[in-house]
Amino acid sequence: MERTRLYYRAQGFEKDYVWASHEETPFTPLAKPLPECTVTLVTTAVAHPDIPKPVRKAESIPFSEVPDSFLTDELSWDKETTHTDDRESYFPVESLNALTDEGVIGSLAKHFHFVPTQYSHRATKEEDAPAIAAACRKDGVDIALLVPI
Repeated sequence: MERTRLYYRAQGFEKDYVWASHEETPFTPLAKPLPECTVTLVTTAVAHPDIPKPVRKAESIPFSEVPDSFLTDELSWDKETTHTDDRESYFPVESLNALTDEGVIGSLAKHFHFVPTQYSHRATKEEDAPAIAAACRKDGVDIALLVPI
């Protein structure tokens, strides 16, 4: 955090970056057993790698349309010590399907969700999070796994 403060100051910003904080935890215990739960994935990886400049807004995409790879190059992650060639490492849909087959979880939801990485607390809280929450409610989601890149 201190490095980020120093970086912003070196760039000429007068105000330090303010890290997001939440006084209340927005999570709740499960209302039913795990084998009865509907699960979805929420990712920051762009699901349209074939579009040169995809729209950077929250989006719900059918699990039937999961791409073979996601657009991850433009995101911030340690590209020197890791890679995103293994889709399952950041979008574990095959593992979730196996858990469904084994009866560990009830089912996958109809959609997975993309949330853009933004440096705007306001956009995340007022636009993206409510859109994804509404889409999850519509699909009857009990558990949303948040998997950032």
